Order: sequence, then structure tokens, then C-alpha cells
Amino acid sequence: MRVSMTKAVRALVVCLALLPGLGWAAQREFNMTIDEVTIEVAPGFVNKVFAFNGQVPGPLIHVKQGDEVTVHVTNNTTLPHTMHWHGVNQIGSWHNDGVPGITQDAIQPGESFTYKFTVDRPGSLWYHCHVNVWEHVATRGMWGPLIIDPKNPSDLEKKVTKDAILMMNTWESAYANTYGKGGAPQDVSDYFSVNAKSFPYTQPIRVKKGDVLRLRFFGAGDEFHEMHMHGHDMLITHKDGYPLAHPYYVDTISVGPGERYDAIVEMKNPGLFIMHDHVDKHMTNNGAMLGGPVTVFEYEGIKFDPFYAWKDKVYDPNFFYSESLAQGYGLFNNPTFQGKPIEQARRRR
Repeated sequence: MRVSMTKAVRALVVCLALLPGLGWAAQREFNMTIDEVTIEVAPGFVNKVFAFNGQVPGPLIHVKQGDEVTVHVTNNTTLPHTMHWHGVNQIGSWHNDGVPGITQDAIQPGESFTYKFTVDRPGSLWYHCHVNVWEHVATRGMWGPLIIDPKNPSDLEKKVTKDAILMMNTWESAYANTYGKGGAPQDVSDYFSVNAKSFPYTQPIRVKKGDVLRLRFFGAGDEFHEMHMHGHDMLITHKDGYPLAHPYYVDTISVGPGERYDAIVEMKNPGLFIMHDHVDKHMTNNGAMLGGPVTVFEYEGIKFDPFYAWKDKVYDPNFFYSESLAQGYGLFNNPTFQGKPIEQARRRR
């Protein structure tokens, strides 16, 4: 009887854990570094950055609402940093908010810090440095996506067949090679990117008719981006991770600094359709057309014409973290975004 009861209890535990909203929180532990590397944002334009795990954007962290998250961060750079978990309310864990002089001392060069918190609300969240944000975030690439799945997704979210993360940012070529400068009010942005690349170094999003695509927009820099999609309407369903009581259709969405918008698009108009920033200067690379945060939605079965700019493009299906998001929960590095390490001897000059 005792053995049978034990088996019954174990079976009940397994069943309860599998029920939506009733499972126990998972404990997820990650290791991250902050490194000094260079990245090539656009043809001929190389920028020194502070990079999480050596890449910009930083690695995708994909977890579920209610999970307990521990992140061990080691600072391999020559300047102090922190990690702020933008959108996590840090209920009962305010020392983990990542604000220097308020919740912690900044992580000094060569030192480590451990963040531990519960992801209390779902949505398209992100993380970034909170030291000298006008430089480190605005022009040095210190940001990455934090996607928290809801315990109880809506019927509309359940229909999504493909996800894409788009993190918009700007760069200042005048300070590309000088750590400690840039991002001030008088400084001028002259390169504009999505996921740290400017056209033609960006990538298309390949879909098939019938796909339900979720676009997750992030304002990772300090300028507004007016993202316009041709050939389709976008249903805006979430703002800053929160579901909207009344979703609304647009063809252009204004994404400001720190903001996030989720848009769901029914892919039902086969062809090749561009998405671009409707701030016209953002469509240049240092004033030269065509550049900026451009992508093209390429439908399956559409033949590329000889004049198509990306007819010979080597396709990267994970440029928008689409493949990583489909792999479940964890921390996902992306080799596409890896920079080139800066040599220690040169770094100290």
C-alpha cells in the first residue's frame, strides 16, 4: 500500500507540473561576460563596443513567467558596468536592479557580480548596462533581449508560427574608436541599425503564406525609429511587455528609447516587401543611401529578379533570433553577432 501510494503521489506531481499555470518555477542559472570587441556595423564602419558574451546584441535569454533566474556576470573590460533587467519589477529583490550607487556598486574591471531574481511578469523585456548609459547603451551596444513567456498565452499568441526580434540602435562614427566618449547631446548619430547591422549587412525574414509572424520591436538606443512595413498591416498587441486591452492595426509603429512593441502580422500577401525606418536620415549609412535598419520579407516560392539587391544574399535564419526562440528556454549565444576581441596591449594605450 505504501509503495502504491508513493507511486500515485509521484504521478500526481508530474501531472500537476505539466498543467499550464500550475507547474513549479524552474531555476535557471547562466554565466555571462562583458568584453571589449569591435563589430562591423556597415561596410567600412567598425565600432568598439562593450559586448555581453562578446556579441551585440547580447545573447537571448528566454525563460518563463515565474522562473527563478541567476546570472553570474564577469567584467572583462577596462571600465565599470552593471546589468539592469529592464521590465523586471524585482519584487523582493531590489538589490538586483543593476543601478550603480543605488542598488549595487558597479562591477569593476576583473570583478564579478551575481544577479538573482524571479521574472514576475511576461513579455518582450531586455537587459542593458546602467553605467554611463548615454555611451554604453546608446553607442557601445550594451543590450540584449530578455523574452519571458506567459504562463497563460492568449489565443492570438498561440497562433504565432514565427518570432523575430528587432533591436534598433544608432552609432556615432566620430567616437567609434574612443572608449569613454559619445552619446552626449551635442554628438551626432550617423549610422542606424537593427540588431547592430545596417543595410546591406542586415538580413531578410523568410516566410510562407499562412504564417503568423510576431515582430518584437525594441528601442535599444536614444532615438525614435518609425518602423514601416510594406504590403501588410501590423496588429499591435503588446506595449512594454504588457498585453493591450484593445489591439490596433498600423503600418508604421513609432518605437522610442526603451520602448518595446509586439506586432502580429498575418502573412497572406506573397511577394517581396521591405520594412524600413521612416525617419529618412535613418535610411543612410553616414549620409549614403541605402542603409539603416532595413529588412525584406521574402515569401517562399517568389522568384528573385536580377535587380533584387539581395538575390545572392547568404541567408542567416537566426539573425532575428527566430531559431533560438523556437528552441525552448535558456541562454542562446549567436555567432553572427560575435565581435573581434581587442588586444590587451592595444586596449591599454
